[in-house]
Amino acid sequence: MLPRPHRDDVLISAGGLAAGLVLWKLGLFTNVPTGQDPGATPLLPLAVMAGAELLRRVAQPWVLAVATVAAVADQYVGSLFMTLLMFTDLVYASVVYGSPRTARQVMPASILVTVGITMWAVFTVPKPESLLVGVVAALVCVAPAWTGLTIRQHREIADAERLRAEQATLRSAMDRQQAVEAERSMMARELHDLVANHLSAIAIQSTAAQSLNDATASTEALGVIRTTSLQALEEMRRLIKLLRSGDTEGEVSAAPTLAGLDTLVTRARLGSAASGLEFVVEDTRAKENLPAPVELAAYRIAQESLTNAMKHGSAGVVTLSLDLPAGGPLIVEVTNVYLPQRGARAPGSRAGLVGMRERVVLLGGEFEAGPVAGPGSLPPSMWRVRAALPVEDRRPV
Repeated sequence: MLPRPHRDDVLISAGGLAAGLVLWKLGLFTNVPTGQDPGATPLLPLAVMAGAELLRRVAQPWVLAVATVAAVADQYVGSLFMTLLMFTDLVYASVVYGSPRTARQVMPASILVTVGITMWAVFTVPKPESLLVGVVAALVCVAPAWTGLTIRQHREIADAERLRAEQATLRSAMDRQQAVEAERSMMARELHDLVANHLSAIAIQSTAAQSLNDATASTEALGVIRTTSLQALEEMRRLIKLLRSGDTEGEVSAAPTLAGLDTLVTRARLGSAASGLEFVVEDTRAKENLPAPVELAAYRIAQESLTNAMKHGSAGVVTLSLDLPAGGPLIVEVTNVYLPQRGARAPGSRAGLVGMRERVVLLGGEFEAGPVAGPGSLPPSMWRVRAALPVEDRRPV
């Protein structure tokens, strides 16, 4: 079932039919067979053409085929100007509203029809005036097809631009969403480093202070707890200031660096005095200034690894090694004795491993964490964290 005709098509059809009736009533024909009275016969092609106009948008190319037959018949029975005028509109509509295949075929077909009519006129009446028949045929067939093709191309270009604009808007929304997610991940990493690490250290150190009978050692442990608490408060203020102002440059410049590793290791030694943990630092890197993001990531990885060793590690040596080969990345590696059957000194959620991996990936480096075989032992008895941080900017685009 065909769709309901468009309102404009109804008006075009009614207007063309009314104008054709007026021309027929006044006897204004453009072509009348010699010696014949056309009578009411020209009204039949006119009516067919007006009916085709009703379906000019929804039934292409069939209405064009019917209209072509009516236009040919109109030339033999007595032509009315409105019949040809509506035919030109149907040629135009077939290109604008028809399928892409129809739009491609109408123009070549119009040119062939125009050439054929021109050759027929010249061979039938070999006079220069016969070329005017070709001009009229071009105006009736080629001109509306060309106009329709131009309009269709402009519409397709406009649709393509509109689609590109919608895609750009969608990409922009996705970029904003990704930026929000990246910001949330950054905040989660920072909050974990500020809250979880410091509170875990405080919990372990307070437990150690309770278990020590030595008043001097307990006092030292309480001093470490106070220092850790103050540092946690200071870094929390820094993060809150960052979130309020958005000053990332200030945040990076005020962030911890590798220069604070000695203090970090000292606190770990005091907090693990009763746990049998020994901390060793092997720093073989050249003392040079590293980019602030690399310094911050290396410090956080060392901090998280030492905290994990204090929480989960067994009695033994915890080794923190730093190396910076010429032209290579900064290597941060932490190893400690690890026995899975021994319970943790403080609960953990493994968010620290996720945060360390995210920091390394953002800098374009490599990260490994897991159990490894210890010296002279077959089963895994050591836990190793290893991060390779490019000194140059190798972040993925």
